[in-house]
Amino acid sequence: MTPIIRSTNDKAFAEKIIRQNMSAYYEQLDMRWNTALFDKQWDELDSYELVINASPVGLLCINHDEAAYYIRELQIDQKWQRQGLGTTAIRYTEEIAQQSGIRLLRLRVFCINPAIALYERMGFRICKTENNTHYMQRRLI
Repeated sequence: MTPIIRSTNDKAFAEKIIRQNMSAYYEQLDMRWNTALFDKQWDELDSYELVINASPVGLLCINHDEAAYYIRELQIDQKWQRQGLGTTAIRYTEEIAQQSGIRLLRLRVFCINPAIALYERMGFRICKTENNTHYMQRRLI
C-alpha cells in the first residue's frame, strides 16, 4: 500500500509516534525524553506525515545543509511496520535531495535498532559509531 506523503505541522502526532516507537530504546539505553529538545528541533525540521486511508501512520522529518539531506526522524506506526512505508519515505527524501542537487543522505540510528537492516538494504553504510549510535550515509547517483 502506497501512502500519501504530505507536509505536516501536527507536533502532537509527531511526539506521540516518536515516543511510542523509541521508548524501549530509551529505556534500554537509560535515556530520558527531552521535551524542550524536541520542541526546539521540531521548529528546525521539514516534517511530513505518511497517510493511509485518511489516517497518519508515519512521520518523516528532514533537513539539509549544502552537503547533505538528513533524515532526522523516520517513524512508522507499529501496526504498519514491515510493509514498505519506510522504504517509501526514504525514496521520497531521495527525490527531494536530487531535485535540490544534493547527492548525499545521512541519518543516525541507535545501534540496537533493527531498522539498521532497512537502511543497509537501501544502500546506507555506517561511517562511525559513538554513544550507542550509528552514523550512516548513502551517496545518490
